[in-house]
Amino acid sequence: MAKRTVGLSTHIWNNNLRCIVLLVLYPFLIMGIFWLVVLVLGAAGSSQRAVISSDYSTQIAFANTIALDYAPLIIAGVAIWFIIAWFFHTSMIRKLSHSHPVTRKQEPELYNLLENLCISRGVPMPRMEIIETHARNAFASGISKDNFSITVTRGLMNSLAKDELEAVLAHELTHIQNRDVRLLIVTIIFTGLFGFLAQLVWSNIRYSLFFASRRRDRNSGGTIMAMIIIAVILWLGYMASLLMRFALSRSREYMADAGAVEMTKNPEAMMRALMRIAGRDQIPQTTDDIAMMCIENHKKFLGMFATHPPIEKRIKAISEVTNTPIPDSASLPPIEKEKSFTGRRQKSGEKRANPWLVSERRR
Repeated sequence: MAKRTVGLSTHIWNNNLRCIVLLVLYPFLIMGIFWLVVLVLGAAGSSQRAVISSDYSTQIAFANTIALDYAPLIIAGVAIWFIIAWFFHTSMIRKLSHSHPVTRKQEPELYNLLENLCISRGVPMPRMEIIETHARNAFASGISKDNFSITVTRGLMNSLAKDELEAVLAHELTHIQNRDVRLLIVTIIFTGLFGFLAQLVWSNIRYSLFFASRRRDRNSGGTIMAMIIIAVILWLGYMASLLMRFALSRSREYMADAGAVEMTKNPEAMMRALMRIAGRDQIPQTTDDIAMMCIENHKKFLGMFATHPPIEKRIKAISEVTNTPIPDSASLPPIEKEKSFTGRRQKSGEKRANPWLVSERRR
């Protein structure tokens, strides 16, 4: 049973426990969804054969038998899904976020900032990646020390002072230390299969509707209705798995902010960084899974279902804990060119920069 988070050790312990619970419950949830699908197909088959019966015990027994017979295949399929996600989640996240890895030679100042933080904490150096967009955001990803990475946007690098960017990197490094990243990745894997299956069934429904209208088959109506019910069941499973996102404690962001302040000894820089990020965090052409991992994921009207606490509350918490006055957002110091991270110049033959970023610079 998860403990109430009262410190870093219990926070890490709860994250590890939640990972184990998700991994254990996942096959059972898949089995439950499969059982419901078999039950619906059995009922649809009975109606097409004009079998009328008020006793559903036969259909339930049939669903139980089929579910038990296919249980080994389902467990094997779940295992294969997790193995694929475990070894290829880095490339998946890179494709979803449109990021690219960078080296020390390409971004020496950024790389040195993160390396100094890692040395101060005695932790391995994560990979560095950049998203070419004007949005201001960052996130950490990975499951083990061999594939941990920290991704920042070019807009964040160009819009923050060095001490503010250092605070953001410390925030993401704290997520790695606290095992928040591992829990988020497991949650994303957990929801991914349901979304894929639901989309697959909906595609089949559209295909069947198109051909049914042309064939006008008598039996096609019952088949399409059964597929619609199956799709609804899959979407319900997907929504149930999405609740796991909202069950993730939003205290993880407060803990990461506190960890960043403890690393950098500069609470004002963390508050200034959050102020500059506020309202400019939305990364174009990305997914909710990536947004959930970011330092900020501001969306209106989410309320209690928000994945992140409001930035105003995070800034207030930093101020109260450290006894540091909140900076005036209306008079934040402008970022001088030599104090920001403009990145290296593009060489001939390299991939052209993101058009959003180019248009932002011209403004």
